[in-house]
Amino acid sequence: MQQRPLGNTGRSVSALGLGTWQLGADWGEVDEADALAVLTTAADAGVTLFDTADVYGDGRSEQLIGRFLRERGAHEITVATKMGRRLPQEKANYSPENFRAWTDRSRRNLGVDTLDLVQLHCPPSSVIDDASTYDELDRLVDDGAIAAYGVSVETSAQALSAISRSGVTNVQIILNPFRLKPLDEVLPAAADAGVAIFARVPLASGLLSGRYTSQTRFAADDHRNYNRQGEAFDRGETFSGVDYEEGLAAADELARALGEGVSLPAAVLAWIAALPGVTSVIPGARTRAQAQVNAAAAELLDGGFDIDAFDAVIRDVYDRRLRAEIHPHW
Repeated sequence: MQQRPLGNTGRSVSALGLGTWQLGADWGEVDEADALAVLTTAADAGVTLFDTADVYGDGRSEQLIGRFLRERGAHEITVATKMGRRLPQEKANYSPENFRAWTDRSRRNLGVDTLDLVQLHCPPSSVIDDASTYDELDRLVDDGAIAAYGVSVETSAQALSAISRSGVTNVQIILNPFRLKPLDEVLPAAADAGVAIFARVPLASGLLSGRYTSQTRFAADDHRNYNRQGEAFDRGETFSGVDYEEGLAAADELARALGEGVSLPAAVLAWIAALPGVTSVIPGARTRAQAQVNAAAAELLDGGFDIDAFDAVIRDVYDRRLRAEIHPHW
């Protein structure tokens, strides 16, 4: 598993990380044993980045990670959590008092004195663009509550604003074959600034897993059921904002372009991880088997897979099917 620098922190994180939204909520039920098995499988495969948030299951995801790390003992895993979604998305709520309360709660959930990395959780642009936001985050670093900070964003414009701030360690952004706009400016800007990029929703909420069909039905508490039009949060978080049926058709095209023995999810994860400027890809997993499939993409990075040829197919499918709908918005 490749390990890559995490900005200027002195830490390294794996090219393939693990997103843990699924271990908290909004993806159907995942019991505690399965959640711990996912964490174990990922760590055993060389994954050294776990991404979580204080709102994933109202802290359940953080608590499970904290338990796992205590039971595992010595480890090299960096935990990147997120804050800012516990209250309505209004600028006034991003106050020094709330920053402190949120980070203190995550420290308790994870069982640590200092959080490795805290990311603002897709805040409004007014928060990202305000210099005082970063002054408050710097104070948390100075106080030892957090070691580093970054920003998770919805749009490329927000990413570029965050990258321009000298204290930002990383930017987390949706990036996959259905979401190519970050390749235009965000990845080059991040590379120039020494800012790490975490590529989230890499499999477009499962559309790029190759497992779903028109007949697939999602549980009532799964956001792929209740948020397709952005009813609960940004529409881009669900299937990357792509219409479900159109996404299935596009995914089928990509799958048919692959050689025998190469799965679509592994190919997609390897392609993202190989993009210049990407530090880590953070697919989620609800089961041990899914975690194994995700980690297997690391093997494709080491050769035996024509990433350039797959890149050409991805860009062709995007231009024909998705650009007009997706590119203007994110």
